[in-house]
Amino acid sequence: MTGEAADDRTVLELTGADARPFLHNLVTNDIGTGLTYAALLTPQGKYLADFFLLEHGDAIWLDVQSDLAPALQQRLAMYRLRADVAIAPLPVQVRRGLGTPPPDGWPDPRHPALGWRAYGDTPGAAPAIDWDAIRVAHCIAQSGIELIPNETYILEAGFDRLHGVDFKKGCYVGQEVTARMKHKTELRKGLMTVNITGSAPVGTPIMAGDKEAGTLFTQSGGQAIAWLRFERATGPMVAGAASVTLP
Repeated sequence: MTGEAADDRTVLELTGADARPFLHNLVTNDIGTGLTYAALLTPQGKYLADFFLLEHGDAIWLDVQSDLAPALQQRLAMYRLRADVAIAPLPVQVRRGLGTPPPDGWPDPRHPALGWRAYGDTPGAAPAIDWDAIRVAHCIAQSGIELIPNETYILEAGFDRLHGVDFKKGCYVGQEVTARMKHKTELRKGLMTVNITGSAPVGTPIMAGDKEAGTLFTQSGGQAIAWLRFERATGPMVAGAASVTLP
């Protein structure tokens, strides 16, 4: 199976002798064998972009949502200073699918239900896959929807559960805030899958009585991903004309 094209993705290629240590000192995860999921944060620990990293010969490929690519490339260039690193877009087709990965594919590191990602070949015919239904069922945040630049904290978005952060790798941008959230506090806010009757636009506030309890995001099949203040999300809630309950 060749998989379907992921047309909203851009691949940046990082080359040069310092490419790997350069990324290691910036991103939330350690670059491993195969496909790695990671993010770049602000110094205050807030999300800027999430992406996949893949070693390809002497280069590293970075697979990111296209609308985040220009700002990410600019931010990486800002950090480059005197490092021997070049960063440029690469005309590589990103594909994704379910089942056994093709020879040029790797399992999606976030969750087995997300199948595989592959790079390079033109996609052939592939069955339509309801990716939103998969994401909602497993509470998997997406760039530009649940993951909001300069606002989201990655632990509230489940990055530890999705294998997107390594707490043993040492320093990276935003590491101190992320580690403090992991080890010194109990999360009081975050994403979770909820039940929903009806529908409402993405971004609709979720109300518990007269108090705002969170925000509604992706919806599919009577469920939705919601960002909630856990202490307020204790009973029936509404989001616009929709009813929201905990599972």
